[in-house]
Amino acid sequence: MSSGFGGNVLKTDDNKEIALHIASLLQEIRFGSIEVVVHDGRIVQIDKRERFRIEQKNPS
Repeated sequence: MSSGFGGNVLKTDDNKEIALHIASLLQEIRFGSIEVVVHDGRIVQIDKRERFRIEQKNPS
């Protein structure tokens, strides 16, 4: 079984794999963003930007 958009056909397994990958990235990231890049109706790139917060203690 496959689904398509605008003539581009992706296997359902491909869609599931992409969704699982994005879900995995969301579970791993604490601060930051995930960007999904689409070209001609297909996901071609996933970028993860992670930020690390450093808490500074006040000197006593």
